[in-house]
Amino acid sequence: MTATDPVRTALASGWGALSLLHGRIETHIERALQSRHDLSVREYSLLDVLSRQHDGEGGHLQMKQVADAVVLSQSATTRLVSRLEDRGLLSRYLCPTDRRGIYTDVTPVGLKLLEEARPTNDAALRQALDEAAQNPDLTPLVAAVEAVDSPLARP
Repeated sequence: MTATDPVRTALASGWGALSLLHGRIETHIERALQSRHDLSVREYSLLDVLSRQHDGEGGHLQMKQVADAVVLSQSATTRLVSRLEDRGLLSRYLCPTDRRGIYTDVTPVGLKLLEEARPTNDAALRQALDEAAQNPDLTPLVAAVEAVDSPLARP
């Protein structure tokens, strides 16, 4: 294979387009969440993931699962949890069945902020996708995002 191999070039081009779309969307949402709710995209994502926990079997997430869900390292996730806990948006407590485990829950203040921020997040996402769809190179990726039927996307 040469450096100008069409398959490799197409893959690199596709990856570049996907990366561009992701960056544009994240930047757009970040600005909206920061200006209206003093939240970063990562903070919003963390609150959203933790708000979906429940008391049933497997309902509470371990820190590694939370880190995977918000696409951060465990140490970065722990620092983020600490910052949100300092703001009163999260609380940590010992697992009742395993004293070594620590759970993190969204506080009522955190839930209120999340509910206030959710329409901002959704509107910023919609706007970013609509703007990206105007670029012919990004149109197929926008269509793919819109076509995904993920359990995470359902209320």
